[in-house]
Amino acid sequence: MSAPTRDRVDDTPPSGTIRAPRRLALEPRQEVSRGVLVAVPVLAVLLALIVSALFLRLTGHDPVTVYRVMVRASFASRFGIADTLVSATPLILTGLAALVSFRVRLWNIGAEGQLYLGAVAAAGMALLLGDRLATPVNVVLMIVAGALGGMAWIAIPALARAWLRTNEIITTLLLNSVALLFINWLIFGSRSIWRDPDSGQFPQGQRIPAAAEFPRFGTTRVHLGLLVAVLAAVVVWLVLTRTRFGFRMRVLGDSEDAARYAGVPVRGMVLAVLLLSGALAGIAGAAEVGGLSRRLDPSSLAIGLGYAGIIVAALARLNPGGVVLVAVLLGGVRNAGTALQSLPDRVPMEVAVMLEGAILLFALGSEVLVRYRIQWPWSRPADDPAQGAGAAEGTDAAEGAADPAPGVDAADAAESAGGAAG
Repeated sequence: MSAPTRDRVDDTPPSGTIRAPRRLALEPRQEVSRGVLVAVPVLAVLLALIVSALFLRLTGHDPVTVYRVMVRASFASRFGIADTLVSATPLILTGLAALVSFRVRLWNIGAEGQLYLGAVAAAGMALLLGDRLATPVNVVLMIVAGALGGMAWIAIPALARAWLRTNEIITTLLLNSVALLFINWLIFGSRSIWRDPDSGQFPQGQRIPAAAEFPRFGTTRVHLGLLVAVLAAVVVWLVLTRTRFGFRMRVLGDSEDAARYAGVPVRGMVLAVLLLSGALAGIAGAAEVGGLSRRLDPSSLAIGLGYAGIIVAALARLNPGGVVLVAVLLGGVRNAGTALQSLPDRVPMEVAVMLEGAILLFALGSEVLVRYRIQWPWSRPADDPAQGAGAAEGTDAAEGAADPAPGVDAADAAESAGGAAG
């Protein structure tokens, strides 16, 4: 008589079952909390600072010292704060220009060129008016001219997008180079009213009349353009949240088909939104001419203000109030670039540009964390249904084996199963 044997439990997966390995996965968020919306931009800035610190260390610079100098130069003194606000003024307006178009999924990348043409129009208006009108009238007319200049420069891409469905990214981006060549030609290659006739061998823009200069606050360089930019942010917020136009923008941004079904004039909205975006960028150009350079100066305009507005809008999560705060932060980064030259090892000014670019890359990349939740490998059980369709196929195969085939008697099936077991 043989000894009883203990049945061995076979824990191998059934034949046909594919067990997916545990790995990092992204799970779509059903609802995005306010904490996530705040934490993601902060995380993007912190990661940009870490990456920039590694770069500084590799190039022989102390990142702690560099960052300390940048903070001290931008936010630790009265003059530093004033210069930061001056740098933030055009960034608020170009950030609002990007915000308005991005809210409707229209990607205006041409705020740089629209700023140039706004500066050209504002300077031209000031030179034509001269000292005949009072300063408040001149300032208002310059702002209006700047807005019209920006609208005129985006009009062709806007019409092409609305009626021909042309990609506005390409058209607005290419026009930036055309606008830069145009303002350079006005100063260096022509005898226009924008060029100072007495500049001689070193051409420069003609200074606008004193009656057209934006008033400044106290002895600082902070000018009326800052107040205009903040008021523009308030107006944009009111338009987006309190008007029918803003409601139509939200509907169009969610779905163009739904907007068309709801009776929203899609072509008219596309044209109006892009024109509004161009107007805001043009006002930034007017503020730079009237409040800072006091002339049409290509070198002071071609510093990437339009492209930086995209960073501002992205970090602000397309919120007008956030645009103001982020613009001040980014303005401080730009303002600190020159202060780095005072360090003993003479850190290049391009460090500020590098930090700005790193912030943009991480801000855009972090959008994944807003739409998706990271599912860590250890947070899922091994038999999670998300492991793949193999488990389901194995289950179906097992169920198919248990059922008798068509035309086979149940008793015969049971007898066959007993024989197989024996």
